[in-house]
Amino acid sequence: MKHSELKAKALKNKKVKAEYDALEPEFKLLRELLKARQRAGLSQAEVAERMGTKPPAVTRLESSLSSGKHSPSLATIKKYADALDCHLEIKVVANN
Repeated sequence: MKHSELKAKALKNKKVKAEYDALEPEFKLLRELLKARQRAGLSQAEVAERMGTKPPAVTRLESSLSSGKHSPSLATIKKYADALDCHLEIKVVANN
């Protein structure tokens, strides 16, 4: 079974779908961080060097947003963005 097929099957379960949808803000942030790193043309090791840390820390940061095992601090995400010559924009949006 392909990943896409397994995902489609799992998302038919209402509880699984609700949990998956609840993670969308983290997935969106991860996609944005990865796109920014790709646009900058930097490897994880290069980002780590610019952040003053080791490559495994950047790997953990990027994977933590998709795994839900750890929520990085805003300070850490800001440091990552700074290393990419980017900035963060955070806003609160009303639920409709």
